[in-house]
Amino acid sequence: MRAFVRWVDRAPLWLFALLVATLGLAPWIPEPHVAEKLRWLLAGELTRLWDILDLVMHAIPWLLMAFKLYRTSVTVRGRP
Repeated sequence: MRAFVRWVDRAPLWLFALLVATLGLAPWIPEPHVAEKLRWLLAGELTRLWDILDLVMHAIPWLLMAFKLYRTSVTVRGRP
């Protein structure tokens, strides 16, 4: 886990933004896949294993970006 946190701390923010802009939002037309899957999840229609794995795959860049922003805010405040 510490190796992962060190990697996130060393990686530039633009890398995570690129991941979100490509895999996190792909395909863009007619709507981002992650938005469609989240809508299905909230409606209780996300039942097939393939759709759940698809949601996880498209959500990972968003989670990485959120973790990077959290780590950046913690380091700016002076904590390690």
